Amino acid sequence: MKIAFHGAARTVTGSKHLISLTNGKKYLLDCGMFQGMGKDTDALNRSFGFTPSEVTHMILSHAHIDHTGLIPKLVKESFAGKIFCTPATRELTAVLLEDSAQIQEDDVKYTNKKRAADGLPYLQPLYKKEDAVAAMDHFVEVEYGNWFMVDENVELLYTDAGHIIGSAAVHLRIKEGGKTTRLTFSGDVGRYRDVILKSPQTFDQADYILLESTYGNSLHDEHSTTPDQILQWVEKTCLQKKGKLIIPAFSVGRTQEILYALNQLELERRLPDLDYFVDSPLSVKATEIVKHYPSYFNKTIQKVLQQDSDPFGFKGLKFIKTVDESKLLNFRNEPCVIISASGMADAGRVKHHISNNIENSRNSILFTGYCEPHSLGGRLMAGAKETHIFGVLHEVHAEIGSIRSMSAHGDYDDLCQFLACQDPKAVQRLFLVHGEYNVQLDFKQRLIRKGFMDVEIPEMHYEIGLG
Repeated sequence: MKIAFHGAARTVTGSKHLISLTNGKKYLLDCGMFQGMGKDTDALNRSFGFTPSEVTHMILSHAHIDHTGLIPKLVKESFAGKIFCTPATRELTAVLLEDSAQIQEDDVKYTNKKRAADGLPYLQPLYKKEDAVAAMDHFVEVEYGNWFMVDENVELLYTDAGHIIGSAAVHLRIKEGGKTTRLTFSGDVGRYRDVILKSPQTFDQADYILLESTYGNSLHDEHSTTPDQILQWVEKTCLQKKGKLIIPAFSVGRTQEILYALNQLELERRLPDLDYFVDSPLSVKATEIVKHYPSYFNKTIQKVLQQDSDPFGFKGLKFIKTVDESKLLNFRNEPCVIISASGMADAGRVKHHISNNIENSRNSILFTGYCEPHSLGGRLMAGAKETHIFGVLHEVHAEIGSIRSMSAHGDYDDLCQFLACQDPKAVQRLFLVHGEYNVQLDFKQRLIRKGFMDVEIPEMHYEIGLG
């Protein structure tokens, strides 16, 4: 048995890990898109590093695009197997992939105008909407907590990872040569004090572990609550400076957490009387899907539901759906809050809002999650004084901020707690994935101190035998 790392290897996005058995069967863990990698992003997404038609089945951890975004391309290039996931992941993935296809088609139109002017050949999107729709025919739902026979070689168990609705850690029992190997893939590990979701579940002993490490050398800020931090930014930007507060937010998970925090402020009668816009059709759809799964919520929000039937709605909230409605926000002079995708600000409507508001010192741009260093969000958070957006150079006069406590990824304490159910001496090898290399080097030393003796940081397309 071998495993190869074709994405999220010494980088955060692009999750793709391929298990190959000696009988020729191959099982793909996630099929994510690279995001925020600058000029290298497109080339990385156009090459898998393996042949899709040779993959027997795919096992999906959760719906985020950096874990699902290349599934339509995989199917388009002759993958014929099944794709296993939780029910909520299937529902979210359907809307996310269609949205991803639309963004690609729009981006290619813009890029091809420039290429035509330079005499270059046209590019094609990675896939189109019809490819995204066709890919969903391969999905098979698997509930949490029960061992499921993928085939005669592999059994699958999902445990709640607490990252987004439907997110799961993947546990496999792989039979080969009269031996059973136990492999766990963490997917993305959530927080143990998440305001909406249940904490990550414990799991049985594994022989091999693939562990995400996005915040492997960081602790999230717990000194003030998320509602308090958002309120500070709303008051400073909208009430004091009379400007616009632009909040880039991932459509799944982060947008709902922001809405929940604003709702909490209203319940406490502290929410400023302003207009709050969610400018993302995908965020609207995702919020409705999240509401379909209240059983996944933690005890705190279950109590809130007893007095508030909609914990994601409040006075002043308006959902923007059409492009024309979105454009009208550019001409609005009154203070307001605009929540829009994507979270790294590299695509979607939020990129237009930043372009239109970044040069005004009355405005603020507030990031609420991880941004790849090369993404627009990453550059702004690093202190860029000017930046190109849609090919135009902008001076940065808007105030740039971030709320670290809102990350849906666990910090190193959360990740170590996730591993606390394991006997380190029984883990033959632990692979760190989904992280920047310098972060992983720090986290590796922490894990070694905790007794994990064989911790490896695979590079892109690295393959190694197991057992």
